[in-house]
Amino acid sequence: MRRDHAEAVTEAVTEEVHEHDRGLSYDLPVLARRRMIRLMAGAGLIPLVGCTSDGETSADASAKGSTGSASPGSSAECATIPDETAGPFPGDGSNGVNVLKESGVVRGDITRSFGDSAGGTAEGVPLTVTLTVVDAASGCGTPKKGAAVYIWHCDREGNYSLYSDGVTEENYLRGVQETDDKGQVTFRSVFPGCYAGRWPHIHFEVYGSLADATAATSITNTSQLAFPKDVCETVYASDGYERSADNLSGLSLETDGIFSDGHDRQLAAMKGSVARGYTATLTVPV
Repeated sequence: MRRDHAEAVTEAVTEEVHEHDRGLSYDLPVLARRRMIRLMAGAGLIPLVGCTSDGETSADASAKGSTGSASPGSSAECATIPDETAGPFPGDGSNGVNVLKESGVVRGDITRSFGDSAGGTAEGVPLTVTLTVVDAASGCGTPKKGAAVYIWHCDREGNYSLYSDGVTEENYLRGVQETDDKGQVTFRSVFPGCYAGRWPHIHFEVYGSLADATAATSITNTSQLAFPKDVCETVYASDGYERSADNLSGLSLETDGIFSDGHDRQLAAMKGSVARGYTATLTVPV
């Protein structure tokens, strides 16, 4: 009876989830495990501590009413970035096409398609994304030099290159980089759109090395970056994001299927404007 009930719940969730979120049903056990960990932490059975941008733990930040990302140099205990679904459109070979093995995927500017694809360019408000990969075991104090990060996200229409109708021949908004001495990678992109059922986000995978990334093997971490509501609302009031504005109006971080169980360590720090473009930064403990 319990198995039948679980299967029925999974089928119900799958039917309600938007096409872009098919991957959520695949990862219900992961999400359930994360919720259980948080419940145990709340009961005092295990520590659940994250890092903030100035070296505080998440518990300290919570007490002060603030949140943020860790920075190298912190000696506080540091939890790894939460595991999240890669979704149905990863392009890493786990669901059809594998862009990671294509020449040209290692790049900083991901706004254009490369190789034998259609050669299109993603339009939208400019966005620069910097991820700082650090060693969680060191308390976020040691940068992970020589690791690699693969990021991908939808365009301003909510479509994913390689998968969505009309852009299956494109591979823009996907790219890989090796972390530098500071553990950082920086990508030039455009602000992603908001499609029905999901809060605006960027997917990313962390690999032990660039060789692992371009061979599409040995993923160490898979997670997602979230955007603050006020920035999303400002961007979506600009030309080209009309559909995103409508979709965002019915969503919140607290009800999103991915971020509802906690988003403090995945919420990007943002600066900029629609006219000048935005920067998004996040520390990624692994």
